[in-house]
Amino acid sequence: QVHLVESGGGLVQAGGSLRLSCAASGFDSVTMAWFRQAPGKVREFVAGVRWSGGSAYYADSVKGRFTISKDNAKRTMSLQMNSLQPEDTAVYYCAASSYDGSRSAPLYHYWGQGTQVTVSS
Repeated sequence: QVHLVESGGGLVQAGGSLRLSCAASGFDSVTMAWFRQAPGKVREFVAGVRWSGGSAYYADSVKGRFTISKDNAKRTMSLQMNSLQPEDTAVYYCAASSYDGSRSAPLYHYWGQGTQVTVSS
Protein backbone atom coordinates (compact mmCIF):
# COMPACT_ATOMS: atom_id res chain seq x y z
CA GLN A 1 0.00 0.00 0.00
CA VAL A 2 1.34 3.42 -0.98
CA HIS A 3 1.79 6.03 1.69
CA LEU A 4 3.14 9.57 1.63
CA VAL A 5 2.85 11.40 4.93
CA GLU A 6 3.83 15.04 5.33
CA SER A 7 4.69 16.81 8.56
CA GLY A 8 6.16 20.10 9.71
CA GLY A 9 3.72 22.75 8.54
CA GLY A 10 2.60 25.62 10.74
CA LEU A 11 2.38 29.36 11.24
CA VAL A 12 5.45 31.56 10.92
CA GLN A 13 6.15 35.27 10.54
CA ALA A 14 7.54 36.69 7.33
CA GLY A 15 11.27 36.12 7.14
CA GLY A 16 11.05 32.98 9.24
CA SER A 17 11.79 29.34 8.44
CA LEU A 18 10.00 26.02 8.43
CA ARG A 19 11.05 22.49 7.56
CA LEU A 20 8.64 20.05 5.95
CA SER A 21 9.18 16.31 5.88
CA CYS A 22 7.64 13.51 3.85
CA ALA A 23 7.83 9.83 4.75
CA ALA A 24 7.35 7.46 1.81
CA SER A 25 6.49 3.78 1.77
CA GLY A 26 5.02 1.12 -0.47
CA PHE A 27 6.53 2.01 -3.83
CA ASP A 28 9.66 2.95 -5.75
CA SER A 29 9.76 6.31 -7.49
CA VAL A 30 12.08 8.09 -9.87
CA THR A 31 11.29 11.59 -8.72
CA MET A 32 9.77 13.09 -5.61
CA ALA A 33 8.61 16.64 -5.31
CA TRP A 34 6.81 19.28 -3.32
CA PHE A 35 3.83 21.11 -4.73
CA ARG A 36 1.70 23.78 -3.11
CA GLN A 37 -1.80 25.10 -3.57
CA ALA A 38 -3.06 28.42 -2.26
CA PRO A 39 -6.81 29.15 -1.98
CA GLY A 40 -8.31 29.84 -5.39
CA LYS A 41 -5.12 28.96 -7.24
CA VAL A 42 -3.92 25.95 -9.17
CA ARG A 43 -1.49 23.51 -7.62
CA GLU A 44 2.05 24.55 -8.50
CA PHE A 45 5.41 22.87 -8.51
CA VAL A 46 7.84 23.98 -5.79
CA ALA A 47 10.86 21.66 -5.82
CA GLY A 48 11.82 18.17 -6.96
CA VAL A 49 14.60 15.67 -6.38
CA ARG A 50 15.67 12.61 -8.31
CA TRP A 51 15.65 9.58 -6.03
CA SER A 52 18.73 8.10 -7.70
CA GLY A 53 21.59 10.59 -7.78
CA GLY A 54 19.79 13.27 -5.83
CA SER A 55 19.89 16.15 -8.29
CA ALA A 56 17.41 18.84 -7.30
CA TYR A 57 15.45 21.45 -9.22
CA TYR A 58 13.31 24.36 -8.13
CA ALA A 59 10.61 26.75 -9.18
CA ASP A 60 12.03 30.21 -9.81
CA SER A 61 9.85 31.65 -7.05
CA VAL A 62 11.64 29.63 -4.35
CA LYS A 63 15.14 29.26 -5.78
CA GLY A 64 17.72 30.41 -3.25
CA ARG A 65 15.25 30.26 -0.35
CA PHE A 66 14.10 26.62 -0.30
CA THR A 67 16.26 23.49 -0.24
CA ILE A 68 14.98 20.00 -0.99
CA SER A 69 16.80 16.95 0.29
CA LYS A 70 16.27 13.22 0.69
CA ASP A 71 17.40 10.27 2.74
CA ASN A 72 17.25 7.08 0.69
CA ALA A 73 17.83 4.79 3.66
CA LYS A 74 14.96 6.32 5.64
CA ARG A 75 12.86 6.95 2.51
CA THR A 76 12.19 10.50 3.58
CA MET A 77 12.26 13.80 1.77
CA SER A 78 12.49 17.25 3.31
CA LEU A 79 11.98 20.85 2.29
CA GLN A 80 13.84 23.52 4.23
CA MET A 81 12.08 26.81 3.68
CA ASN A 82 13.88 30.03 4.62
CA SER A 83 13.00 33.70 4.17
CA LEU A 84 9.32 32.80 4.00
CA GLN A 85 6.94 35.39 2.64
CA PRO A 86 3.14 35.72 2.85
CA GLU A 87 2.88 34.59 -0.77
CA ASP A 88 4.33 31.24 0.30
CA THR A 89 1.15 30.55 2.26
CA ALA A 90 -0.45 27.38 0.90
CA VAL A 91 -1.11 23.73 1.53
CA TYR A 92 2.10 21.89 0.67
CA TYR A 93 1.93 18.40 -0.82
CA CYS A 94 4.52 15.68 -1.14
CA ALA A 95 4.28 13.73 -4.39
CA ALA A 96 6.02 10.87 -6.19
CA SER A 97 6.38 10.09 -9.88
CA SER A 98 7.86 7.44 -12.14
CA TYR A 99 8.87 10.20 -14.57
CA ASP A 100 12.29 11.81 -14.43
CA GLY A 101 12.43 15.45 -13.39
CA SER A 102 8.81 16.34 -13.96
CA ARG A 103 7.29 19.65 -12.85
CA SER A 104 3.79 18.70 -13.98
CA ALA A 105 1.28 17.64 -11.33
CA PRO A 106 -0.61 15.18 -13.60
CA LEU A 107 2.61 13.14 -13.94
CA TYR A 108 2.75 12.53 -10.20
CA HIS A 109 0.78 9.42 -9.30
CA TYR A 110 1.03 9.47 -5.53
CA TRP A 111 0.21 12.32 -3.18
CA GLY A 112 0.27 12.99 0.52
CA GLN A 113 -2.60 14.55 2.41
CA GLY A 114 -0.98 17.99 2.54
CA THR A 115 0.26 20.22 5.33
CA GLN A 116 -0.69 23.86 5.85
CA VAL A 117 1.99 26.55 5.80
CA THR A 118 0.84 30.03 6.82
CA VAL A 119 3.18 33.03 6.70
CA SER A 120 1.97 36.17 8.44
CA SER A 121 3.14 39.64 7.44
